[in-house]
Amino acid sequence: MPVFFITADHVQDDTVRIEGPLLHHLRSSLRCQVGEEVWLGDEAKQRYRVQIVDINRRVLSGRILQRQRMPSPTSPTLTIGQALLKGERMDWVIQKASELGAASLIPLVSRQVIARPRADRLVPQQQRWQRIALEAAQQAERWEVPVVHTPCEATEFFAGQPVHTVSLILTERGDGRSLASVALPSGPEGRVAIAVGPEGGWTKEERGNALHCGFTPVTLGTRILRAETATVVALAILQSRLGELG
Repeated sequence: MPVFFITADHVQDDTVRIEGPLLHHLRSSLRCQVGEEVWLGDEAKQRYRVQIVDINRRVLSGRILQRQRMPSPTSPTLTIGQALLKGERMDWVIQKASELGAASLIPLVSRQVIARPRADRLVPQQQRWQRIALEAAQQAERWEVPVVHTPCEATEFFAGQPVHTVSLILTERGDGRSLASVALPSGPEGRVAIAVGPEGGWTKEERGNALHCGFTPVTLGTRILRAETATVVALAILQSRLGELG
C-alpha cells in the first residue's frame, strides 16, 4: 500500500486531519470510505496506520491505530547531478530516481544541454519536479521524499561536494573505470554523488573540471545508452552494490 506524505502538524494526539490535494486524491481518485485504513508518513520520519472515521469534501478525519519510526539508515546517501534533459525525459528520470532511493537530485546546466531553463519558470518547474518525486516516493513506500533542487551550473555541482564524498562522473564507454568496480563507502555516514551528462554528453572542459574537483570517471560498459537510461542504470548498480536492491 502506498504511504501518503503529510506534515507533522496534521497529527494531534491520536487523530489526523487531512485537507487540500491529498484529501481530493484519497476521496475522489481512490474513493476511500469511512472504516478503511491508509498509511501516512511525515517529515519526522514517522508512519501512521490510520482508520478513516469521517471524510467529506472539506476534510478527512482519522484515528491513529499504529505508529512506526524509520529504522536507522544503513547505507550511504546518494545524490544525482543530472544534466537537464528535453521534454518529459527529465520528469521520467526524477520519478525513477525517487523510486530507486536517491536522496536528492540536482538538475545541471552544462554546455550541451538542449533544454535550457527559463528564469521565469525556475520556481514552478522545481515545484512540479518535487511533486513528481513525492508521488514516486509514496508509490515506492519510502520513508522520506527526495529533494529536487533548482537547476545550477555543472561547474558549481562539481565544486560543491562535501569532503569525503565519493564523487563520480559518468563518461562514455572505455573512458573510465567500471561503475561495478569503483570503491564505495559503507554505512550511513557515507555519501555518493554521481554526475550524468545531457544527450550530447560532457565537453572535454567539463570533464576536466570535474576531475580537477576530485570526481572519478566511471562507465557503464560497452553499450550506448540514452541519457535518461544511463541515470537509472547507474543508480540501480549503485543501490545493488550498497545492498538496497537485489
